[in-house]
Amino acid sequence: MADHPPIETYAELDSTNAEARRRAESGEVGPVWITAERQTAGRGRRGRAWSTETGNLAATLLTTTDRPPAEAAQLSFVAALAAADLAETCLGPGAARLKWPNDVLVHGKKAVGILVESGSRHDGRLWLAVGIGVNLAQAPTDIDRPATALAEHMAAPPPKPLDALEVLASRFEVWRRLWATQGFTAIGRAWTDRAHGLGERCEARLPNRTVSGVAEALDPDGALRLRLDDGEVERITAGDVFFGGA
Repeated sequence: MADHPPIETYAELDSTNAEARRRAESGEVGPVWITAERQTAGRGRRGRAWSTETGNLAATLLTTTDRPPAEAAQLSFVAALAAADLAETCLGPGAARLKWPNDVLVHGKKAVGILVESGSRHDGRLWLAVGIGVNLAQAPTDIDRPATALAEHMAAPPPKPLDALEVLASRFEVWRRLWATQGFTAIGRAWTDRAHGLGERCEARLPNRTVSGVAEALDPDGALRLRLDDGEVERITAGDVFFGGA
């Protein structure tokens, strides 16, 4: 028996996150993984389009939690660690790095996108849709940042999407259990071990302004500590961070 929630597969959906939202709003609690061979209206963070080409993986975990929204959002770091494990299963140790808040880079280029959405249930709990898109076979070209696919770094063909999801779902469950039993400290430590750009200058594009400085560390709640040029520290809790070309 697989050590993860069940997986439901579809030939085509508008978006696996949208399907998870529909189910959550109709009362479904999960946990269940929803995956589609093709998405016609996939989305990334901040409303960006996320295309799912043939041979790539698009999957969303629908689940519920008693945790408050700020803590529940930490599942994005759990997802990033699981996706990095998948990448390194294919490419070997050290191939994947994590860029705040939840991008997975392979040899400096984005290979995985993660989008966590949530909403309130009638019982006061939260439903969560943890969406993960992995460029297994092909990388998109119509985006504003360098992207890559696992296939570009493999001598053998990349895994089939369902095979990749088996690995991803199993690793997600390992990290989720660690988060549930030991809190975010253990997740933050594992994330930092794979972090891209800590100690380097970066630009943080926030919802209402842009700031620059040195990315120092994760705070205990997952916020990024940015040391500004005037010596002050700014906690980045939402936004996009850019290190050079990534």
